[in-house]
Amino acid sequence: MSAELRITDTNSANDSKGRALGFEGNDFVYVVVGIVAAIGLFLILYAMLGAAPVMALVFSVPVCVGPFLWVMMFRRNKPEGYAEDFFDELLNKEGWSFAPQSQPAPVIRHENRRA
Repeated sequence: MSAELRITDTNSANDSKGRALGFEGNDFVYVVVGIVAAIGLFLILYAMLGAAPVMALVFSVPVCVGPFLWVMMFRRNKPEGYAEDFFDELLNKEGWSFAPQSQPAPVIRHENRRA
């Protein structure tokens, strides 16, 4: 009774974070929470506070679209920490590092020039 072993290539748990709704890892959670929050906000505005349906949609659609855009622009197919690095570079530029090209030109000379 010699049966051949079947060899199958698989990903181990630490190689892949999984996929759900077309998003890698836990990125789908941001989208689902945005959808649920938008529906909840719409119901609160329309049913409980009596706002017009169009006005309720105007306030609830950004709550749904915001997390989706966040995932698509800063998380999907990007390396870990991409968003943090992007905003750090946007706000701090060179930060605390020594970067002579970003230093201001000296205005006052501390020494008198000798002729």
